[in-house]
Amino acid sequence: MAISRRGFLVQSALAGGTLAAAPALWAAPHKARPGAASPPIDAEIVWLDGAAPTLHEGLTWGVPWPRGTKKARARFGLRDAGGGALPMQSWTTATWPDGSIKWTAHAIPAGAGGNAPLIVGPGRPAASAAPVSAAVQGDAIVVRNGAVTWRIGTRGAQIIRSALHGTRETLRNVRLVATAQDRPESEAAESVTRSRFESAIETAAIEQDGPVRAVIRVEGRHRGANRVDSTGGTPTASGAAAERRAWLPFSLRLYFHAGSESVRIVHSFIFDGDEQKDFLCGLGLTGDVPMADLPYDRHIRFAGSGDGIWAEAVQPLTGLRRNPGKDFTEAQVAGRKVPPVAEMAAPVREGLPYVPHWSDFTLAQANADGFTIAKRTKEGHGWIDADTGGRANGLGFVGGPAGGAAFGMGDFWQRPPVRLDIRDAATETAAFTLWYHAPDAVMDLRFYHDGMGMTDHVAENEGLDITYEDYERGWGTPHGIARTTEFTLWALAETPTRERFAAMAHFVARPPRLVPTPARLHAAGVFGDWSLPDRTTPAKSAIEEQNDFLLRFYREQVEQRRWYGFWNYGDVMHTYDADRHVWRYDIGGYAWDNSELSPDLWLWYSFLRSGDARVFRMAEAMTRHTGEVDVYHLGRFRGLGTRHAVQHWGDSSKQPRVSNAAYRRIYYYLTADERTGDLMRELLDGDRTLVHVDIGRKVNARRPGSAPPGGTGAVTADAPLPAGQIFLQFGTSWSTLVGAWLTEWERTGAKTWRDRIVAGMTSLAALPKQWFAGGARFDLASGRFIGPGDAVSVSHLNSVFGAVEINAELFDLLDVPAYEKAWLDYCVAYNAPPERFAALTGAKDRGGRNLKEGHSRLTAFAARHLGDPVLARRAWDEFFSGDAGLGLGVAARARRVDGPAVLKPVDEAPGVSTNATAQWGLAAIQNLALVGDVVEAAWSDRATNRKR
Repeated sequence: MAISRRGFLVQSALAGGTLAAAPALWAAPHKARPGAASPPIDAEIVWLDGAAPTLHEGLTWGVPWPRGTKKARARFGLRDAGGGALPMQSWTTATWPDGSIKWTAHAIPAGAGGNAPLIVGPGRPAASAAPVSAAVQGDAIVVRNGAVTWRIGTRGAQIIRSALHGTRETLRNVRLVATAQDRPESEAAESVTRSRFESAIETAAIEQDGPVRAVIRVEGRHRGANRVDSTGGTPTASGAAAERRAWLPFSLRLYFHAGSESVRIVHSFIFDGDEQKDFLCGLGLTGDVPMADLPYDRHIRFAGSGDGIWAEAVQPLTGLRRNPGKDFTEAQVAGRKVPPVAEMAAPVREGLPYVPHWSDFTLAQANADGFTIAKRTKEGHGWIDADTGGRANGLGFVGGPAGGAAFGMGDFWQRPPVRLDIRDAATETAAFTLWYHAPDAVMDLRFYHDGMGMTDHVAENEGLDITYEDYERGWGTPHGIARTTEFTLWALAETPTRERFAAMAHFVARPPRLVPTPARLHAAGVFGDWSLPDRTTPAKSAIEEQNDFLLRFYREQVEQRRWYGFWNYGDVMHTYDADRHVWRYDIGGYAWDNSELSPDLWLWYSFLRSGDARVFRMAEAMTRHTGEVDVYHLGRFRGLGTRHAVQHWGDSSKQPRVSNAAYRRIYYYLTADERTGDLMRELLDGDRTLVHVDIGRKVNARRPGSAPPGGTGAVTADAPLPAGQIFLQFGTSWSTLVGAWLTEWERTGAKTWRDRIVAGMTSLAALPKQWFAGGARFDLASGRFIGPGDAVSVSHLNSVFGAVEINAELFDLLDVPAYEKAWLDYCVAYNAPPERFAALTGAKDRGGRNLKEGHSRLTAFAARHLGDPVLARRAWDEFFSGDAGLGLGVAARARRVDGPAVLKPVDEAPGVSTNATAQWGLAAIQNLALVGDVVEAAWSDRATNRKR
């Protein structure tokens, strides 16, 4: 490993124990990623699941381009495996610092691209045979897509005012609904008052108008519709207030792809209520379906598990005492129009008035393991149990040969309690509702304990010491958290066949994806330091096998431990309790992980390398969860996230390290998901929230003689700061904010954000102790650190929340030599022996430098950039040491537990925690990319020492 001139100067400074950054005379050239081939002209795109789906309704995906290979005005075409041109819509989502294109997004029509792999490259796309268009017409937005015309509301309650298939209206009055009550029924000493709310649109805008993809964004709040009082009495003052209330802000986008009869809706709402008196008990998307067919030609469909379909008619002709004739029964079972009633067997024709009309139908998924289907003839009459099953795919249909509507929800059984309702199917207008939180389940968001006497910071620190929970009264609030749900609606000309309905259900439950190959992603040089899997040597093979095991172990834990539910799905637990054989779901800060130590990044980098669909979907669910539920989107904590806790929002440590844009950006660029883009943009001014949220407020609050509290990674200013200043930690706060600023710079090209990043870099490097200070006062207006930064304060948390990954990208994108030296100094010194650490920093080693295994990647980063083979070897020795980490051989220590020791058979690996797993996985991936060429020597010495 040849050492560069700059590396020589940096090492010389370190050898002398000098940390003050001398002015650099030049900037290091950007280097191609190790192992990367020549910049590719084209991009190969493949199906995530390895094969084309039976059905898709249009797709969007992202493609990265190596620096300098695509000019800003480049045009892109799409070819299938046979070389044929396909329709495609393209737009730029990020640029490199030189203005060349870094990321593009591409969309194709419904059904296109089956003959993958596809090739995106220079050229012009084919014209769409039936382009989609969107335009404002009066007080509505009209989307025309082949035979279907959609009218989108710009005010009022109706998100979709109508959908016409040809001239026939098949869908109308689609709106959001919510129900809340003033107390949980289980604790009601008096009657419960329920209030109903529905969407009230405040803004609606066209974001894309075709020809392949049209996108409409709608925002608003839920407003009081009517009040339901369980006493049946006259409206009260509180009821009238509920009718006037506007709350639960929502943001949704409607996606239309050319050639599709459907619309995909990505909907997010924010809880802005008072958890002590606002108990949500129903959140849904509802709409009306005109019913033109006769009752025996009206059909109901629910998707079960796999290809299973529950299909019945509003007025059944099968199973009667009298047989209407084979043509009638076969047509009804198939969903086709039956022959004229005059041809029906006379006894049946004459007896039809006595065959019940079934009007109301419900599929309810109360938990992840079972659903029920029930029906009734009309309101006021009893429900009849129809069937049960395991995990429903989340799709329903109501309509007939003259047309109807299908309605589906993603992650249906994973997010219980959920429900599909059909009402009034026997009348002129049926109604459907997709309940993304079922109305018969009360949502209780109150804090789970009463404080247990913790009334000051001293007591709160003592509580932290025993349960790892950072409690503070009033801070464990859900006010401002959010949830995103995906819906799909179809406006259909007729009842879909069973086969098509099953394909539609699979599309809803497991949306197909197109993605670049791992090799193509790697060749583009994006997302810092990672390499493709390599199992050609014993050491590399052992590392890859353990990473695969850990990925599989966590996927299986999600299933075995049933980490499902409305607020929970997508997260994993923090630490295991081997005595109870459960994860510590009820023990303070050991419960839900909330992104602690970057499992999000571990999953995404593992996907980038492997292209594994299972890893993608687990990472996608985590991104959806942690970016919404664990982060505040309004209120006093806006822009901050919540540390790990029993309830996702329960811990009082609110920090940028959880709201971290670095955890979202990989998903955003791979999918061009606009909602994720919104979430990152929300964080741009997150530093200003820290004016009134002091992360380190409890650090010095302890009883005389007791040890300082731990767990939050907070350092703090010694005295109150002037207006416009905050104390900002380098790793857990500033680096995470840099992730948002960097992404915004890439997305918009606005130099304001680049300049803000550079201001922080140069001012940090100018501090006496630079990164070793841990944090410093920060000027909000200029984005500069203003000191003092003259004392060493090293925390094990300062580089494990995306700081390593963000710094790798900063090194690649910006030339700030003084900062580069400061970061390399830190990387060299962090895992150095105590004497060496003291010599390098000028301060006595006071501890706090744990997570040695995970921090080996800092040593590897320095080794690579300094060209230092000694550091490279040290990095692997640190990694293989297993200190404060997992070590190798985790799979051999895993075991199955069954019988009376547990509720159900489970697998456990007692030494595995999510902290250690995430950091081991990231260190493995980055070390292999940075210093993988020397791993075998360290592995061989390790094996020799074991034999001794």
